[in-house]
This record gives sequence, structure tokens and C-alpha cells, in this order.
Amino acid sequence: MLELTMAAVTAADAGATAGMQMADAPSEPGAVLKVGRDRSVCRLTTPDDWLFVSRVHLEFRCGPDGTWQLTWLRGSQPEPSCEVRLTVGGHARPLAYGGTVPLPTGGSGEIVVQDRAEPRSVNVGFYHEA
Repeated sequence: MLELTMAAVTAADAGATAGMQMADAPSEPGAVLKVGRDRSVCRLTTPDDWLFVSRVHLEFRCGPDGTWQLTWLRGSQPEPSCEVRLTVGGHARPLAYGGTVPLPTGGSGEIVVQDRAEPRSVNVGFYHEA
């Protein structure tokens, strides 16, 4: 099971947990959870006017062995208007635009999508139940 919690954070409400969204999916091959602005496709959605987030921005996909991977999907622009960081075990690392990384089995962490133009971010916490 992969569990996600998401908060859209601006400088004015940093640290607040109001408006958090949650989603989960079983660790079965082919299971997918998406994060972005498109409510028809994504289980976790950001405000419509947060254009630094693509319609479908992040994809969590379960592989054939029951492990999950995270992909920052390429949007319509050649260069992104945000940065994406993955933090696991207290260690943060950037995720490349269009890049994919495995998530730790039985672990937890956070993905932060940071707007480059304004002090706002999308914070997605994850827990992968072993």
C-alpha cells in the first residue's frame, strides 16, 4: 500500500495542515497515483491557477515486483517553472525534469514541488507500507 498526503502551501500559511488531501493505492503491479491540476486524471490536485504545476505533474507507479517509483512527468514547456525535491531519511535530493526514482519499500518521505517565482509549494508526504 502506498499512502500519500498533500498540502498546497503558500508563505502565508506555512506549517498549516488545513486543506490536506489524502490518497492511497494497493502495491499491485500497474497501480498508479497522479498529482497535478487536472481533477479528471489526478487523485491529488492543486489549485487551478498554480501554473507551476502541470496538469499531470507527478506519477507514482507500482512495478511488477510491488515496488513504487516516482516520475516527474514532462509538461508542455521545455523548461519547468518549479523544482522538485525528494527527501528520504533526512536526505534531500533534486529530481530531474522527466526523471524517475524508486521509492523505498517500507519507508516514508516527502516530495516538494517548489515554485521558482513565488514562495509557494506542493508538499506530498508518502508512506510505503511493506
